[in-house]
Amino acid sequence: MHRRAFFFSSLAASLPAAASPLRPKALKPGDAVGLITPSTFVSDPDRIALAERTLRYFNLKPVFGRNVRKQEGYVGGSVADRTADLHDMFRNPDVKAVFCIRGGFGSAHLLDSIDYELIARNPKIFLGYSDITAMHLAIHRRTGLITFHGPVVLSRYTSYTQEHFRRALFETKPLGVLGNPPDSDPLRPAHAIRTIRPGRARGSLTGGNLTLISTTLGTPYEIDTKGKIVFIEDVDEQPYSIDRMLTHLKLAGKLDQAAGIVFGECADCRPRDFKPSFNSTFSVGEILDRILGKLSIPVFSGLTIGHTEDQLTLPLGVTATLDADKGQLILEDPATIA
Repeated sequence: MHRRAFFFSSLAASLPAAASPLRPKALKPGDAVGLITPSTFVSDPDRIALAERTLRYFNLKPVFGRNVRKQEGYVGGSVADRTADLHDMFRNPDVKAVFCIRGGFGSAHLLDSIDYELIARNPKIFLGYSDITAMHLAIHRRTGLITFHGPVVLSRYTSYTQEHFRRALFETKPLGVLGNPPDSDPLRPAHAIRTIRPGRARGSLTGGNLTLISTTLGTPYEIDTKGKIVFIEDVDEQPYSIDRMLTHLKLAGKLDQAAGIVFGECADCRPRDFKPSFNSTFSVGEILDRILGKLSIPVFSGLTIGHTEDQLTLPLGVTATLDADKGQLILEDPATIA
């Protein structure tokens, strides 16, 4: 354990992340993309076929990891199997990007087994969200590589999602102003933005799924929020659970250290059936006001991040400005190179 901690601290000290992020190459039509299952298994042949069809729709060549169809309990094979697929894809010079087929549970199992030096030597686009947050935080922290919090291969891919997917992964210019899709009903918008604390802030972009951010605290892979723009999302969590995790982040100093925070849509984050220990409850909005609203930094909620059909693709590690009054993120740096 002491040797491992020393290795990680020495590696982190030598990384280029603090000075300049490591940018992967943008995708081009016809590129080969590695498909892996670092979390929950995908064994259904119809889902595998859908994954292949998705890649070909974007004029990309799917390359399935040799262990993709494996299952060990609720995860996609053993730690060795899942790590091997990740390493194979980064090692293979013909594979230009690595996409996660789905999230689920289990990517944190891999963090102590990943060869971060291999990834740093072979920078490529790495894409996924939800449970994949653990890998985003670890890879960026250990290598400085810009990774992409965006749809998994089995996501819905609405036209809005496709637009931002293509802009983030196939283009080399900064993404610029990011907001929610235009709404046909301004009185009852499908994606409502709300300013929790007004103002603007600027910093490097980081974040991901609240559950994974919370559960990796206290590990060598925990999120670094100091001076950063932090985005947070989750799904199917009750308000008390959101309260517990945000309180955890606050007690760990992660909220106060941030330059600004955006809390994404939280689908099905509502109270469940009555429990005797709860005579009353808060809404998620009330929780955000009670915790994030008391910070001294700009905060807004409702951006289409994570578990929503209309989904942004966000590069971790680029410089961003958060405008809480307008409900926008402005990404100032290119995330990829030609």
